[in-house]
Amino acid sequence: MEDLSGGARMHKVTMTNRKSCVINGVNDVLSFDIHEILLETEQGMLMIKGDDLHVNRLTLEKGEVDIDGKIDSFTYSDVAGAGHKGESLLSKLFR
Repeated sequence: MEDLSGGARMHKVTMTNRKSCVINGVNDVLSFDIHEILLETEQGMLMIKGDDLHVNRLTLEKGEVDIDGKIDSFTYSDVAGAGHKGESLLSKLFR
């Protein structure tokens, strides 16, 4: 789904029984392993924590990601405009 008003994609998270989720409005996947997935979305950085997490489908052209596993938490961090130039993305995120 795209938001035609400003060119930015609509950000949407749909989760089913804490076992699977579909996320729209994803700009990039920064890192992932079985315990944590870090995404850059239209609404800021999104950290997903859990166990046995898997990225099943990734379509950056459409901005969509499908994730399976035991999902424990979603944490957003708005890093746009935060921090100083030259600071790494992770240092901005975990401030």
